[in-house]
Amino acid sequence: MTPLRIGNASGFYGDRFDALREMLTGGPLDVVTGDYLAELTMLILGRDRLKNPAGGYARTFLGQLEECLGLAHERGVRIVTNAGGLNPAGLADAVRELAGRLGIYVRVAHVEGDDLTAAFSQGLDSARTGGTPMGPLAAHAYLGGQGIAACLREGADIVVTGRVTDAALVTGPAVAHFGWGPGEYDRLAGAVVAGHILECGAQATGGNYSFFTEHSPELLRRPGFPLAELHEDGSSVITKHDGTGGVVDLGTVTAQLLYETAGARYAGPDVTARLDSVRLSQEGPDRVRIEGVRGEAPPPTLKVGLNRLGGFRNEVTFVLTGLDVEAKAAYVRDQMEAALEGAKSRPAQVRWDLARTDHPDAPTEETASALLRLVVRDRDQDAVGRALSGAAIELALASYPGFHVVAPPGKGSPYGVFEAAYVDRDAVGHTAVLHDGRRIPVPGGHDTRVLDDVPEPSLPEPPPSGPARRAPLGLVAGARSGDKGGDANVGVWVRTDAAWRWLVHTLTVDRFHALLPETAGLPVVRHVLPNLRALNFVVEGLLGEGVAAQHRFDPQAKGLGEWLRARHLQIPEDLL
Repeated sequence: MTPLRIGNASGFYGDRFDALREMLTGGPLDVVTGDYLAELTMLILGRDRLKNPAGGYARTFLGQLEECLGLAHERGVRIVTNAGGLNPAGLADAVRELAGRLGIYVRVAHVEGDDLTAAFSQGLDSARTGGTPMGPLAAHAYLGGQGIAACLREGADIVVTGRVTDAALVTGPAVAHFGWGPGEYDRLAGAVVAGHILECGAQATGGNYSFFTEHSPELLRRPGFPLAELHEDGSSVITKHDGTGGVVDLGTVTAQLLYETAGARYAGPDVTARLDSVRLSQEGPDRVRIEGVRGEAPPPTLKVGLNRLGGFRNEVTFVLTGLDVEAKAAYVRDQMEAALEGAKSRPAQVRWDLARTDHPDAPTEETASALLRLVVRDRDQDAVGRALSGAAIELALASYPGFHVVAPPGKGSPYGVFEAAYVDRDAVGHTAVLHDGRRIPVPGGHDTRVLDDVPEPSLPEPPPSGPARRAPLGLVAGARSGDKGGDANVGVWVRTDAAWRWLVHTLTVDRFHALLPETAGLPVVRHVLPNLRALNFVVEGLLGEGVAAQHRFDPQAKGLGEWLRARHLQIPEDLL
């Protein structure tokens, strides 16, 4: 059977607008997918729907489709997207209206059943979250690909979903094309791995890549989007259209495979994929083969993403220039703390961070300056608005020498909170809604298996002792990091067996804590993936209540891996 060619044209809401056209005109495809949803996006769409009940979906998709629907129709390429967000039925109707206006006949179906907002708002016993307040702005279960497959089997040209797993955009078309049953876990797991690599678009083709300096700027200036040639046995080849920018090699694929994952078991609603079984090989230029992936029955519960408004936040950043930076910081902090204590209502949360961006004997004022950031949070907008702005502005002529701020504080803005909950699979009414209005219930699954940790694999012998010197970890290792709710993950990999023998014995949890002092006091779990020469670290609680809460300087931990690579430690000279 010929492989199924599935391309990706969006990795997030706001990705390159013309990517859909590029994928449709750049070479042959059977299916093109678009991933628009993230934890933060669901909150944004939730707030959008509060203003407009008919909204709640990714509107840019309609603009892309207006330019490209004719191309897809002419080439027989099916489109599968989660751009439906909180309102997949609404987006499906909008697509039908657009197609009618363009005079193009297409069959548009959608998937629903993920929306559990009403159930969680009512505080159903099956949806408890350990005492967390109810009333979410949006509560959506992560569905699998079976609903997408049902729509495609019934002839849909375009399938719109709400909250499905990112990989479901690939597993659904694969199930429909190859006729896989729900218990064919190895095949399904292979599709999940391919889908996970495609889901973030250009991150698989050289974007955000640690070793970018090894390639020419011209090559990486505009990376092409990835595609997978998926085979009936679940194996695949990750590649891109000929003539597009970027690069697909073992490094770019490994980096994306580690992104926002954790241990050996990568659980989803259709299957649990064993990442410790993945085998990668460079098949040719810009072609990486994935094979050997094993799968297990999925867990008995489905993950639910809860997004709610957590309150209001405000911030002010003081610029500290020249000498006595620490003393200036202490001076203004003492003044602000006294003012906040004397306010009618002190903010519930107050956080200070001093960034020593200053340099001694600096040639410019900016490089002679450090930044002191104050962030406050409270459920009461007045507590973070008037209290902060009044206190900061009143210090303009009465504080440290050189007093000024990056921008004056405003009245405070709302922030969001993300939490994960879990529900029984049968609590979700997963349904495929076809182009002719028929509704097909999607069964809950073939079998389930409780998700247990995998014992740590046996490690290779440590390298023999020899000459070493202090150098950045990034001279040897690549990294990619990201967020999952309030946790951060950092995947670290090396490219030779000799480097792996050193890394796996050197980069322990204790060493990780030492290299990244911000993680001190937080639980860190290390996962070992010898087949990828990789370690995956999960830092629990580093991101507070999730990206929308903006708990830290880098709220999605995107740069955490690069910070780790910049840290110095003793490295054997034969690896450098």
